[in-house]
Amino acid sequence: MTRAPLWLLAGLVAVAFAAPILAPYAPDDIDLAHRRETPSAAHWLGTDDLGRDVLARVLHGARVSLSVGLLSAAVAGASGIAVGGIAGSAGGAIDTMLMRGTDAMLAVPRLLLLMIAAAFMQPTIPILVVMIGLVGWMETARVVRAEFKTLRARGFVESARAAGASRARVMLSHLLPNAAQAVTVSVTLAVARGMLLESTLSFFGVGVRPPAASWGNMLYQAQATLATQPWLAFVPGACILMATMAVNAAGDREVRRSG
Repeated sequence: MTRAPLWLLAGLVAVAFAAPILAPYAPDDIDLAHRRETPSAAHWLGTDDLGRDVLARVLHGARVSLSVGLLSAAVAGASGIAVGGIAGSAGGAIDTMLMRGTDAMLAVPRLLLLMIAAAFMQPTIPILVVMIGLVGWMETARVVRAEFKTLRARGFVESARAAGASRARVMLSHLLPNAAQAVTVSVTLAVARGMLLESTLSFFGVGVRPPAASWGNMLYQAQATLATQPWLAFVPGACILMATMAVNAAGDREVRRSG
């Protein structure tokens, strides 16, 4: 299986880290004398309605969009591992209660929930990361629960219990390492979901707040000039598409390897 998606994702992350070096201008530099310029040698992707360099904002927007995706996936992964791990190792009434709660969360449209919360809270980027992570843990929880329920009947787990290992030690030292591949796949897919949710929230004006640049709020700001400057929407839209496709392809690659 080709590693092209992994290389593409690594390239996007490298560009995000190097944005302060690669960007020809500061992303928030306003130059009203050169607003809405077409691409040129001075501004490779033109300027927006405030005269800000679009290339600089795309590069710095990568830092925000990718960070939100990666960090929200970490929050979702940690929460899902905790819920699914407890449910899968404990079983019985605890399992039933946690899984019914997980099903209830899955039944709630997460985008609608986030939009309502964001409209009231007007979140900063760290709060946005936590919010997206806290509505994205359910898939990981179900995966971890299923893996734990399968593994807990294995001989090595029974041996650990017979040797006096506590339930927490069994979970962390025996069950979780053996479920790592399935968890990795689930968390990888959560990265793409986090980026899409951030982009959607920012597109509707309730996500990353200006003047901070993200690919999503660049799309939101490009709506007014879509007919005259379509590249203002095309470039961040293409970045979102490439990043999410690369993450999903990487996750699919892991699924095929585990299968």
